[in-house]
Amino acid sequence: MRIMNHTPQRIALVGLLLTGSLLLTSCAVNPATGQGNIVMMSEKRELEIGKEEHDKVMQSSAVMTDEELTSYVNEVGQRLAAVSHRSDLTYTFTVIDSPEINAFALPGGYVYVNRGLLAYLNTEAELAAVLGHEIGHITARHAVQQQSSGKLASIAAGVGGIVAAVATGSGYIGSQIMDVGSLWAQAGLSGFGREHELEADSLGAEYLLKAGYDPQAVISVVTVLKNQEDFNTKVANQQPSYHGLFATHPRNDTRLQEAVASVGALPTTEATLVDNQKFREKMDGLIVGESQALTGSEARNRYYQELLGYTMVFPDGWTIAETPTTVSAAGAEGDAGLRVEVQRMQESIEPRLFIRDKLGIANLQKTEDLSQFRLIGYTGVANTNGTAQRVAVIYMGPRVFIFTGDIKDATKQDELDEQLLASIRTFRAIQNNERFAGNESKIRYVQVGEDFSFPALARMSPIANYPEETLRLLNGYYPTGDPKPGEWIKIVE
Repeated sequence: MRIMNHTPQRIALVGLLLTGSLLLTSCAVNPATGQGNIVMMSEKRELEIGKEEHDKVMQSSAVMTDEELTSYVNEVGQRLAAVSHRSDLTYTFTVIDSPEINAFALPGGYVYVNRGLLAYLNTEAELAAVLGHEIGHITARHAVQQQSSGKLASIAAGVGGIVAAVATGSGYIGSQIMDVGSLWAQAGLSGFGREHELEADSLGAEYLLKAGYDPQAVISVVTVLKNQEDFNTKVANQQPSYHGLFATHPRNDTRLQEAVASVGALPTTEATLVDNQKFREKMDGLIVGESQALTGSEARNRYYQELLGYTMVFPDGWTIAETPTTVSAAGAEGDAGLRVEVQRMQESIEPRLFIRDKLGIANLQKTEDLSQFRLIGYTGVANTNGTAQRVAVIYMGPRVFIFTGDIKDATKQDELDEQLLASIRTFRAIQNNERFAGNESKIRYVQVGEDFSFPALARMSPIANYPEETLRLLNGYYPTGDPKPGEWIKIVE
């Protein structure tokens, strides 16, 4: 028999290791469910991370400037937050100016809903269902649980696969996730997984009931999104345009229906929030589809060249001057400028060789291949007469676009070069039916007459592709059905 030597030193070491393990991983009571969860983050740190990541989202995303709309969304959100399991948190509700159909949340009380999703909602209760679902993620600390289990990084890493998968379709579907400059937000946009999403649904339904809304609105929103998914995959042959919100639910989800039913229903004699006049007033005039404001800086200085079919974003505050075939932009301080010219492609050669042989520029520094929006190119920094220049070429169709960025202030060379390169990387083709500032399609509400039909409305609509299907989706009548005379519906002008 072997006798173990349990010296005091060995016992102390084992105790230290066990204590360290307990410090790294602890079991905390979920404030929403009352169950124990393995987490490695205090609430104080959760709030700090939420604020830090919120700042990143605000810097990288275009935010709606319609004060009446954002105030209304905040009003509905605060009504739900007040009856949630973590009503002591300070909640912030933000409308992102994106056509993508999605919503997401960050730890500590930050909720975001995209303009694209608002367009397809038809009642205040449905809006409340979306916000309540995201509040449920916050109150149950789903993001914190993912971080503690090590899933946060893997989910965000998988976002690249989502973007790659949809890159063959619209340049925007999916790219929104990568554009958001927050790892936590990317994970939220991608979804929290089946069980957490179902838990958020149940909590959201509970908050709706307590706030005076019909919890069945959760089912209505799932139907709205599943109809959109059916349309994209079966009719338009595109990838679904939302990723996280309710994405894990099958149509006619039995578990979801049971979860919603379990929270109860408001008595028929109890006053409920069913008047949607205010909802219609705030949504009237909402842009449908693309707007000039796509992400962050794009809201401020996006340029469209309709003749040549391209668009790009110049640095904030830069002035733009154009001719029919060229465009120049310059900073207010005169420390940098960027010029874009175009030539017809005469022969098929690599972009790198085009710069060297056709432009006569050799010995580039900081070189790299460009691959963006299914376009290829090459770029680097040249020194001409002591002045640094960011040079790039990008091939698009039969043309080669030539970018020359002058860096005139040597003391800020690195900073200015980063601005120039970031601007070049936004160059892409104008998408089909993409709207320019002031030329966007907008929602208007009208009451249905006796002779109404969606086919007749579609014939008068400015919607270029699938007008009848789109109008049905916007109004909750997809794939069939018609409103009754006197009901309010959305049209697009």
